[in-house]
Amino acid sequence: MMTLEDIPDVMIIEHESFTLPWTENAFRSEMTNNHFAKYLMMEHEGQSIGYAGMWTVVDEAHITNIAVRKAYRGQHLGEKLMRELMKLAGQLGMLRMTLEARVSNQVAQSLYEKLGFHPVGLRQGYYSDNNEDALIMWCDLPEELTSLHGEANEWE
Repeated sequence: MMTLEDIPDVMIIEHESFTLPWTENAFRSEMTNNHFAKYLMMEHEGQSIGYAGMWTVVDEAHITNIAVRKAYRGQHLGEKLMRELMKLAGQLGMLRMTLEARVSNQVAQSLYEKLGFHPVGLRQGYYSDNNEDALIMWCDLPEELTSLHGEANEWE
């Protein structure tokens, strides 16, 4: 799980990954004030190389962000992060997940569809950097994940 000590590494990943990166204060607030927020860190040889986060509300998980360091992209690590996040959601009793993806981000949409997400609508002008629309995607978590409710998570 992400800790406050991970935030400097997260900021490097954030700035490599997004045109509108979250601030350090935003992550600090997520970690200290938002009891619905859950974040995973991915490490390789002691170096933080990726992270993923979600909010859990009743029985639904909303993916807030997922990112991998530039040097490690193209190795299916984003997929691994997503699968771990889905597993954690199941362990926490979530039944469904949702996320937004830029309509232009076909790579992300393909990954999400591979994992069972399907488009259900648009959020017009969602991204403030260029007013791009967001594709809203949902998936029902597979029963084998939701039946893990309460089991220990190896990433904790």
